[in-house]
Amino acid sequence: MACGFRRSIASQLSQVLNLPPENLIKSISAIPISKKEEVADFQLSVDSLLENKNDHSRPDNIVQAKRLAEKLKCDTVVSEISTGPGTINFKINREVLTKAVLQQVIEDGSNYGLKSELFSSLPQRKIIVEFSSPNIAKKFHVGHLRSTIIGNFIANLKEALGHQVTRINYLGDWGMQFGLLGTGFQLFGYEEKLQSNPLQHLFEVYVQVNKEAADDKNIAKLAHEFFQRLEMGDMQALSLWQRFRDLSIEEYSQIYKRLGIYFDEYSGESFYREKSQEVLKLLDGKGLLQKTIKGTAIVDLSGNGDPSSICTVMRSDGTSLYATRDLAAAIDRMDRYNFDTMIYVADKGQRKHFQQLFQMLKIMGYDWAERCQHVPFGIVQGMKTRRGEVTFLEDVLNEIRLKMLQNMASIKTSKQLENPQETAERVGLAALIIQDFRGLLLSDYQFSWDRVFQSHGDTGVFLQYTHARLHSLEETFGCSYMNDFNPACLQEPQSVSVLQHLLRFDEVLYRSSQDLQPRHIVSYLLTLSHLAAVAHKTLQIKDSPPEVAGARLHLFKAVRSVLANGMKLLGITPQPLNLQTPETVRMNGLGPGWASQNSAPTHHQLRSLDPGRTPAAGSPPPRQPAVAHQILTPKARPSVGSRRTRAANAISCSPHPHSADAPRGPQPHLSG
Repeated sequence: MACGFRRSIASQLSQVLNLPPENLIKSISAIPISKKEEVADFQLSVDSLLENKNDHSRPDNIVQAKRLAEKLKCDTVVSEISTGPGTINFKINREVLTKAVLQQVIEDGSNYGLKSELFSSLPQRKIIVEFSSPNIAKKFHVGHLRSTIIGNFIANLKEALGHQVTRINYLGDWGMQFGLLGTGFQLFGYEEKLQSNPLQHLFEVYVQVNKEAADDKNIAKLAHEFFQRLEMGDMQALSLWQRFRDLSIEEYSQIYKRLGIYFDEYSGESFYREKSQEVLKLLDGKGLLQKTIKGTAIVDLSGNGDPSSICTVMRSDGTSLYATRDLAAAIDRMDRYNFDTMIYVADKGQRKHFQQLFQMLKIMGYDWAERCQHVPFGIVQGMKTRRGEVTFLEDVLNEIRLKMLQNMASIKTSKQLENPQETAERVGLAALIIQDFRGLLLSDYQFSWDRVFQSHGDTGVFLQYTHARLHSLEETFGCSYMNDFNPACLQEPQSVSVLQHLLRFDEVLYRSSQDLQPRHIVSYLLTLSHLAAVAHKTLQIKDSPPEVAGARLHLFKAVRSVLANGMKLLGITPQPLNLQTPETVRMNGLGPGWASQNSAPTHHQLRSLDPGRTPAAGSPPPRQPAVAHQILTPKARPSVGSRRTRAANAISCSPHPHSADAPRGPQPHLSG
C-alpha cells in the first residue's frame, strides 16, 4: 500500500525535478515510528537526488531540501510537507491513510506488502535453495538446525515474491566416513540395537571405530578398502550402506515433519559418485588436473602453486572427494533446472570450499558460476539440554515441548486446547526461530534456555501469544462488528502509530529480499506486537459504541493478518488458539487491555518502542512434509540424496557444513 502513496508523491516530484516517477519511488521511504508523537509518514533524502554530483559541486543539502519543498504543494493525499536535515517529509491525510492501509491489508491478505512497486521491476527467476543437508547414519544434531531454518526462510521469501523455487536436501550419504562406519558396524555393531534405536547405535559405533582407528592403522586400512568397495559398486557393501541410509531418512523425516519443513528434491553425494569421474575427465581435458607425488589429483586455482589455492579433487586410490561431487552436482542441476540463482546455505566454515567450487566452475568454462551464492551463518554456542548432554535436535524439541506444556497446564484460566502437544511444539519452535533470527546470520550467538521460555519481551513466545489474543478478539466480537468501518474513529495516536508501522511492511520485505537476512522481519514483527499491546490499553472494543468498536476491530484484525504473514515467512505457524501465561492471564482480549485496566499508554511507552531493533520473522505456510518412501541403491535408480556433513579428512567424525534431509508437501522428486 505504501507504494500507492509513494507514487502520488513521486508524481508531484517528477514534475518539479523533470524525472520519471519510477526513478523516484525507491528514494521515498516510509519513516519508522519515532520517539516523537507527531511524525511524518514518508521521507525523501536530498542526497539520493544528488548522488551523481561530486562533493565540490554539491550545494548544502539543507538549503536544497527547503528549496525543493517550497515548490511542492499539499493535496488530497499529502496534508503536510516539512523539511529536516537534508530531507523532505510528507504527512499523509490521516483518514486517507487509515482507510487505504486497512483496506489494502484486507484485500491483499497473505500478499500484503508483496504487491508493492518496490518489487514491480523484479524479474521472476528459477531459484534453487540447497539447505539442511545432514550426514546420514548420524542423529540430527542441533548444529543442523540453523541451515534448516535459514534455508527454509530464504525459500519461503523467494517463493512469496513469485520466484520458481526448488528446495533441495543434499544429504551427506557418501565419502570415507562410510568406509569407517561400514567397518565399524562389522566389528562392533549389533543387529538388535540397530533395529531398536538405529541412529543412536550407529552414532555409538562411529565414535568407537574412530577411537580404535586412531590407535590401530589396520582399522583405517579396512575403512579405505570398504569405501573403495562402495565406489566400485560391491553389492554387499552397498546393501549395508543402503540400509543405513534408509534408516536415517526415516528418522530425519519425522524431524522435518515436526519442523514443518518440506523439500522438492532429496539428492545426495552418492548420486554423483560416477558423474564425479566425468568431472575429473573434464578437468584433465582442459589441462587443469595435476598429479602430486602422493598420487592425489589437484587443481591449482592460483596458477602459481599457492598452497592456499590448491583444491584436491581425487584421492591417491582414485576415490572421489566431496569437492568433485559438488562440481558434478552443480553441473547436473544447471542441466536439469537451468537455474538463474543457486543458493547454498551452509556455515561460515565452508566459505573457502564454496569459493573454490565457484572458481573451479568458472575456469572450467561455466559462466553461470556467477549465479551461485553461498549464504554463510555463524555457530550456536551453548545449545545443550538442561541435563548437559550432547544436543540432538530431537532432545531439544522434546524439552521445549515439555516446558511449554508445563507452562500451559499451570494456567487455570487457559481454555482447553484440542491438541496441546502440537500447540506447545509450535510455540516452542517459534521461540527457537526468533532467538536464532534476531541477529546477523553470520554472527555466532549464545543459546539461552531462559530466553527461549520467556513469554514476554522480544521472543517467539510473545509473538505467538500476541497473535492468539488478537485471534481471540476476532472470534469474540467479529460477528457483530466486522462490516464496514469509519476511518474517523481511528485517529488516536496509538492507532496512527500502528497504521504507520503497517505502512512500512513492504520496505522491510524488500530489505530482507536484498540481503537475505530475516532479522529485519523479526524486528518489524516484535515492534508491531508491542504497538498492538500499547494500543489495546486504550482502544477498547467491549462497551464502546458500535462504530468505534468496529473500526478498532478492523485495526487489530489488520495487525493479526500482517503478524501472521511475517511469521509464516520465518517458518513459524501462527497459533490461532487462546494461549495464556502467568503474566498474561489478566491481559485477555475482552477487557480494557493487555496491561493495567485504566492506564492509557504514555508518551514514554511509545518512545520505548524502538523500530530499529533487530529481530525478524516470516514465510509462507509450510506445506505438510512428505515422507521419503522406498529408496534403492544407486545401481537400481538415482539415489535419493544427501548433503554431506563433509568430513575434514578420511578418518574424521566431524560432519560437513551443509547437510540435511527432509520430507515435503508435494511428492518429492527423488534424485539419485
